[in-house]
Amino acid sequence: MSNSVMTLRKTELASSTKPFVTRGSRVKRCELCLLPQQHCLCADKPMQGGRCAVIMLMAKGEYYKPSNTGRLIADVIAENYAFKWHRTMPQPELIALLDDPTYKPYVIFPHQYATPARRVSGVEDTKTPLFIFLDGTWREAKRMFTKSAYLQGLPVLGVQPDFHSNYRLREAAHDYQLSTAEVAIEVLKMAEENAAATALENYFTLFTERYLKGRPDRKDRG
Repeated sequence: MSNSVMTLRKTELASSTKPFVTRGSRVKRCELCLLPQQHCLCADKPMQGGRCAVIMLMAKGEYYKPSNTGRLIADVIAENYAFKWHRTMPQPELIALLDDPTYKPYVIFPHQYATPARRVSGVEDTKTPLFIFLDGTWREAKRMFTKSAYLQGLPVLGVQPDFHSNYRLREAAHDYQLSTAEVAIEVLKMAEENAAATALENYFTLFTERYLKGRPDRKDRG
């Protein structure tokens, strides 16, 4: 299966009336991995696999950003889907996935924001796990979690990391806030998808190193 995040990006770029311009937009990038051409990551992409499925529910514009790590998850997990977030008008394809009886969907979000009845600490093995990642800034992710009526009845799988984020491409409000890929690594471990977790962890580390090498305003932190 292809990378659904990159497919979404191409679709949105094709329909956009103005270019997406941000810091580093003048850097010549590989069109496939979005890293600077001299630090291209394409030759190091892992083989897709995994027994689970993932949905990347993405805030507007997140799929454009070269620093986005959700697309790394789609490079690792074979069954991957990406949708642009809509508060009241979700895509029919998204709803069909959530209603498909062959899947067991889980919203991935900290437990403190969910009611006790929705909190789960493990993954069932009777159906294919369908992990839903809310991909955006922390403020955007919280809005997606609270404002999406179609997600409200789904169980919430929380991650409680005992380490600080190694993601140095954007500033986080708190040290405990992880990038989407780092959260996915922990979720895959919880689901006993150990091979996929290891592949994503190694891929994420390499991605971060290559990205920082090619950043014009490089400032190594932490």
